[in-house]
Order: sequence, then structure tokens, then C-alpha cells
Amino acid sequence: MKKLCNLIFFTTLVAPFAKAQLPDDALRSAWFLPGGTARNVAIGGAMGSLGGDITANNINPAGIGLFKTKEIVLTPGYSFNNNTFDYLGGNEKMKKNSFGYGATGFIIGSPPNRSSWTSSAFSFSVNQLASYNNHTYYKGLNNYSSYSEQYLEELTRDGASVQAAEQNYIFGSSLAFRTFLIDSLNVNNQFIGYKSLVSTPTGIIQEKDETTQGGYNEVSLAFAGNQQDKLYVGGSINFPIVSYTRNLSYKETDATDNPENNFAFSQFNEHFTSNGIGINAKFGLIFKPQENFRIGFAIHTPSYIGFKDRIRADMTTNTEAYAGTVSESSDNLNSGNPGETNYGLITPWRAIASGSFLFKEIADTRKQHGFITADIEYVNYRGARFSSPNTNDVTGKGYYTSLNDIIKDYYKANLNFRVGGEVKFDPVSFRLGAAYYGSPYSDKTLKASKFMASGGIGYRNHGFFVDLTYAQVVNKDVNFPYRLNDKANTFASWKNNRGNVLLTFGFKI
Repeated sequence: MKKLCNLIFFTTLVAPFAKAQLPDDALRSAWFLPGGTARNVAIGGAMGSLGGDITANNINPAGIGLFKTKEIVLTPGYSFNNNTFDYLGGNEKMKKNSFGYGATGFIIGSPPNRSSWTSSAFSFSVNQLASYNNHTYYKGLNNYSSYSEQYLEELTRDGASVQAAEQNYIFGSSLAFRTFLIDSLNVNNQFIGYKSLVSTPTGIIQEKDETTQGGYNEVSLAFAGNQQDKLYVGGSINFPIVSYTRNLSYKETDATDNPENNFAFSQFNEHFTSNGIGINAKFGLIFKPQENFRIGFAIHTPSYIGFKDRIRADMTTNTEAYAGTVSESSDNLNSGNPGETNYGLITPWRAIASGSFLFKEIADTRKQHGFITADIEYVNYRGARFSSPNTNDVTGKGYYTSLNDIIKDYYKANLNFRVGGEVKFDPVSFRLGAAYYGSPYSDKTLKASKFMASGGIGYRNHGFFVDLTYAQVVNKDVNFPYRLNDKANTFASWKNNRGNVLLTFGFKI
């Protein structure tokens, strides 16, 4: 954690005119529960060895090889998002509902033939792997630290001159300095450093209000072959498309009624957008050692995603008799333009091993009784890497090298588990599933996990099908309002309950 805080100070040296990246940005593109069709979510996302679903594009593309006809699939969805935050004795609850979607696209399967490769299939799909639509709010009384101290530490550690404090940190410390949240410290008219106008021992009320929007989407092109209905081999080329918007408001207010302690309140606002597009590949196979048993294996290469971030920020501080109420914005300091950063991100690679047992596996799927299936997924979260697109940017390269070293320490590899099953009473099917994703953090004090319990019903008849699923997701994580290097960091314990409703319908053509 201390290395992470040291990195925060280094960001101002390499990117004074734009917000630099942090390890949290890497996790946003790697730690998410399975999405896809309603059928896939209903069985916990355990699609690694099952196949026969368009979601196989994103999990194990060999599963597309089970198709021998053409099919069109649509999956709209809706999420009921409820958050609970515990922060310094305060307990807050927030809601954020939103529309979404699962795997949508088409499959073109070839009819059986007499060659060693019995059939083949091609698939195109668009799938939302993660939704960023959420609302974070928490409030608490802190008599230990203030967000002003991050700016104080930043300027002190950089040995920043007064001119640098005014001009070089336009999305953070310069705003604090210009609004007198931080001011120069002088002895006998001699500049000796900086001071914060916030007195933490008397207590300050801290509030963080953050709204996020967007999602991690993936466009997939998959191809798979079927060898005598025993071995299925497939691969997919995928194009991640990421859109993320954050509107943040952070406020500190004097908890006393003293009008003469030189601090009434300070509020920081930030508007941040991040957009990226990338590429990855996924390969897999499914083997049937027995008629009613399938095993599967898939590997996902890291995605390379090119990002462009933009940021605007402003601050208003009331230091009472010291300087009154003063406001400043990054627009005033940057000719009305947002700060921009371009960079690359390599996401962690994944490996999936899975098995399925089918009851009464026969060619006539209408007479099959159901199945149970399970996946184990290995994800190397600490393998995420940032890079600069400018090969001549020596300073930027140094920053990203430091950032990647932090990621190695801050995150760890972990296993994810998915299990599900289906019972079929032609033409209706009933499904249940669950998924558990462990903490990506190497620090055991940061408690985090994701758990999903799901159930659904499906109807298939005369080439038409419709599936309805409800999934209850419980996310546990932590949220830092700010980070300090010279003090222990306070954070909010975050529990997110999300109900997802998915409706998939499609037909064979």
C-alpha cells in the first residue's frame, strides 16, 4: 500500500497536465462476473464445456462447434443496483438502476457431412461483460486525516516552488493552493514549505458522491469445427470496447461551529471520461470421452486496449477570515481544455478448465433430461500492464514501469468458480447456478469478493426459444476517498447487491 501511495506522488512529475493512471484502472477491465445470454447466467456462467450457446464466443469458442443450423439471438437486460457503505461510523445506502444487455448476435452452422470434420460454425456477437453504472455515496466524521493532506504531501515531496504549486498541478494541488486549502508557510518572510488550513483534531465531516456510467463490451468473431461429434475446437478474435464516465464530488466541512478557525468547507469536483478499444484472442476445445460427459479447456490471451482519458476539475474552498471563499478550475489553468492522456493497457490472461455431465445424452435434444456443469477459471490479476504509446517518452516510460511494479505487489492471481445445472421437461427447462470470484488484492486487510446466485426458465419449440433469468449478485469491496503516504489510509467498506434480469429470445433460420 505504501508503494501505491508513493506512486501517486510520482504521477505529478510525469503528467502534471493530465490525470495519471492507477492500479484501480486495470482492475476495472479485469474483475467482473460472467455475463451473456439468460441461459448462460442462469447456470452461473459455467459454459466452458457445455457449448451450444452464443456466449461460448466469450468463454470457450469451441462451444460454437455444437451448432449445425443458423440462429439469431437477442438479450436485453435490466439491473437493480443497491449499495451500502460503512465509513467512519456512517452508514449510507444508494440505488442506481439501469438497462443493459447480454450476448446478442448470430450463428451460422453447417449441416453434417461425411468428412472427418463433421461440421463447422461461425458466430458473431456483441456482449456486455461488465456494467459501470453505479452511484457511490458515503459520509463520516474524521478527526485523523484530511484530503488536503494529499496535496500537502505532494507539494512537499516534490519540493515544489510557489510558482510550481500555482501552475504544475492543475487537476489537484494547484487548485488546492489557489483556493487556499493549502498555502505557503513562511518564517521571517522566508518560504520554508506548505501548510494545510484544515485542523483535523477538531473533526471534519467528509462526503464522497460519485456517479459512474459505461461498460466493458466485447465484439466477437468465432469459428469452431466439430470432429465426429467427439472433439470440438474453436477460436475467436475479440474487440473490447470500453466506455467509462465518472462524475465525482468530494467535500469536507468543519464539524465545529467555530467561525474563526480559518476553515469552513472545501469541495472538489471532477469529470473524467475514459474510452478504449482493443483486441484479444480466445482458444478452446471440448472433448467427449463418453457420450454423456464433456470436458473443456480454454485460454484467453491478454487484451491490448488503447485508451484516451479526459479530465476536468474544479475546487471551491472557504477559509473564513483567512481568504474567504475562493474557486478555481482546471479550465482556467488549461485554456478551457480538458487534460488528455493516451496510453495502452494489457489485461490479465485467463485459463478455464471445465466439465459437464449430461443426463441421457442423445441426438434428439428434445428428449434430453438436463445437465450439471462447472468451470474453474484462473486469472492473473497482477499481470496487468500499462504502457506509453510514445516510444520517445522516457519520463512516461519510467512512470509506467513504476506503476507496473506496484500492480505486481498490489494484486494477486486467483481462482474463480462457476457451477450450474438444468432440468428439462420438454419444451420447458429450469436452471440454477452460482459463481464465486475471490479477492484480487494481495493485502488481506482489503476484503473483497463477488458472488452470484441465479435461476431461470427456458422454452424451446419449433425453432423458437425464450429464456428468462434472475441473478442476485453480492459484491464486497473497499473504496478510498483519498490516499496518503505518511498516515494510515481510511476507506469505506462497500457492499453492493445487484439484481439482474435478462431475457434472451431467438430463432433458428
